[in-house]
Amino acid sequence: MGIDLPLIWAVIILFGIMMYVVMDGFDLGIGILYPFFKSKEDRDVMMNTVAPVWDGNETWLVLGGAGLLAAFPLAYSVVLSALYLPLILMLVGLIFRGVAFEFRFKAREHERHFWDKAFICGSFIATFFQGVALGAYIQGFPVVGRAYAGGPLDWLTPFSIFTGIGLVFAFALLGSTWLIMKTEGGLQQRAYRITTWLAWLLPAVIAVISVWTPLADERIAQRWFSLPNLIWFSPVPLLVAASTAMLLLAIRQRRQVVPFLCTLALVFLGYSGLGISLWPNIIPPSITIWSASAPPQSQGFALVGALLIIPVILMYTVWAYYVFRGKVRHGEGYH
Repeated sequence: MGIDLPLIWAVIILFGIMMYVVMDGFDLGIGILYPFFKSKEDRDVMMNTVAPVWDGNETWLVLGGAGLLAAFPLAYSVVLSALYLPLILMLVGLIFRGVAFEFRFKAREHERHFWDKAFICGSFIATFFQGVALGAYIQGFPVVGRAYAGGPLDWLTPFSIFTGIGLVFAFALLGSTWLIMKTEGGLQQRAYRITTWLAWLLPAVIAVISVWTPLADERIAQRWFSLPNLIWFSPVPLLVAASTAMLLLAIRQRRQVVPFLCTLALVFLGYSGLGISLWPNIIPPSITIWSASAPPQSQGFALVGALLIIPVILMYTVWAYYVFRGKVRHGEGYH
């Protein structure tokens, strides 16, 4: 029995995307929450909580995209052809957000508001269009002769817009719980209040998407509700409810680390629900990871590089978060 290279690469890409969602999610969430904090000092602290790590977080997005090109070139070509508009807008948002990170601290007082707005708009645009792309991906793409056969605006649907809004709530909750963990005083108390609202909104969004998805796609409905799949998948909504209850309890008890961990659990459960719905298709609704894979020689060659570089990325990521652990306070920072 040989090594299943497409399966290994699917796991690597799924891991890379999950790491990106978690790690870049909270710093995009900081930008989304910026309008709720008017004080310059609070905004300085908020940005300082992510300033040392934000650019490293995006390494995982590069890994996921490069892995898709190397291991599943058909999926890469179809997905980029179908989603080039939302992905370009996402990249524009990330550029604005990145430039704002670097320029805000160096700007004169009367110019800083411009970079604050760039940070807010860039974070919101990047997050929203990531969610739109996700919604369009769940709905699937028409493929004829191993090429995308749809139109340039097929991605723009009510479902994809809703998933875009839902991802904004998810990243905002990651951002607010990150602030609870990394700040103190009045800023932290405001983050607690915002988190309370988001802790109700995000599970509601997850519930709507969970109902909407099988209603919109008969194949997904059959996968979810047929036996024995229904028995195997039933723990997911139960775990979502348990994580939400733990999050609300942790907020009420003014715990500092547990809310962030509960939010990570909610994000992971939503991600697992996506995997359950689509696996093993890499181009929904019908092209599997094995049908879209590159030749084994290409996948094997690229896998050697991936197995060397991924541990290095993990090590410097862990080291960066360890070095910049602890609270960030007014008048102190990493810039």
